[in-house]
Amino acid sequence: MDDATLAVASRGGVLHVTLNRPAQRNAMSLRMVDELRAVLADAEASGDVRAIVLRGAGGHFCAGADLQDMAQARQRELAGDSDAIAAVNARFGQLCGAFARTGLATIAVLEGTVMGGGLGLACVVDVALAGQGAQLRLPETSLGIVPAQIAAFLVERVGGSQARRLAVTGSRLDAAQALAIGLVHEVHEDGAALDAALAATLAQVLRCAPGAIAATKALMAQALHTPAADLIEDAARLFARAARGPEGVEGMTAFLQKRSPSWAPQ
Repeated sequence: MDDATLAVASRGGVLHVTLNRPAQRNAMSLRMVDELRAVLADAEASGDVRAIVLRGAGGHFCAGADLQDMAQARQRELAGDSDAIAAVNARFGQLCGAFARTGLATIAVLEGTVMGGGLGLACVVDVALAGQGAQLRLPETSLGIVPAQIAAFLVERVGGSQARRLAVTGSRLDAAQALAIGLVHEVHEDGAALDAALAATLAQVLRCAPGAIAATKALMAQALHTPAADLIEDAARLFARAARGPEGVEGMTAFLQKRSPSWAPQ
């Protein structure tokens, strides 16, 4: 659609998704939330997408939620819909959850403003690459509200201590500070260097087996809430299933034959 909030391009098994509201610094409207969920669902169902790259148009990643949606939700509450604001917030949480759960590899390229919902997306991807000019912030408490859907993912990414510091100060982090606390994984000069880092990361991802990536991500998600000792038997069965499967056979055969493996579409 001509007025879509996203620009989407597929190249070599990688889906490049650009948040495309540059005049609003890619503030996340409900329409963008729904389009992101639809793009992810389509990618998961396609069988030929290996990785998703999220990026923002116009030099900014995402300035957070579109306040017009919140204003409209307040008007609906005044008209009698007591759950309107919660419903808007939950839709964004569902988006974060969907990206957190996906078996596809996910990468965010963070430039310029990364706030609120944009910070939430940065926390749920597998790899966060930041340009040196990126500015990251959790501003909700300074606005008198709560980062309700972001908090849990932020704690997973940086730990409770750093998450609390960001919450109680609402402070802005530059890219180097974000790297120091583990909020992003790499920092590069904006422009060609950041593009080259993305290309290098994608090359590494595409060398790995897609089914093994998905299974490993699921196991790691389970490990966040389960003692390691309780996962031993399930993990062993998962390993055996992978070793017997086509990816395991191809991977070991390629290793012995000293060639690169060829991964069939999933």
